[in-house]
Amino acid sequence: MRDLHGSVVELVSQMNLPQRDDALLAEAGVTLDRALFPLLVGIQRYGPIGVGELAGRAGRDYTTVSRQVAKLAELGLIERRPSPTDRRVNEAVLSSAGRDVTDAIDAARHRMNTVVFNDWSDHDLLELERLLRRYVDDRHRLAITAKKLDAHRQS
Repeated sequence: MRDLHGSVVELVSQMNLPQRDDALLAEAGVTLDRALFPLLVGIQRYGPIGVGELAGRAGRDYTTVSRQVAKLAELGLIERRPSPTDRRVNEAVLSSAGRDVTDAIDAARHRMNTVVFNDWSDHDLLELERLLRRYVDDRHRLAITAKKLDAHRQS
């Protein structure tokens, strides 16, 4: 288990390197403030999404993310709209220009990772994807269960 944890920490560390983001943005031909990049991708992956949830997923404070989401809106990369389930919450969703940017980033990510996985078999790639998905889903279920237990204890 220790080696698995070490590998996950190393992967996250590599994925969070600022130089990696710079290289990905350059490969995509996109000019975007590095601080805005993970938020735009987060909105792509999880949107429509409120600022509070986006801040939690990004590990940043609400006011910082709120300002950065406003900047993404100013750039025309996202649109803000009231949540259909909670009118107090404004959700962020990609605009068509934002979709063009994230499509370019996805294509660049694919090109850059093709080199990494060049010698992997299709079976190995599918197995990695399956196991990573299982790991993420199980961690998510565990977090939800823990949250419910905490709420139950506090009531």
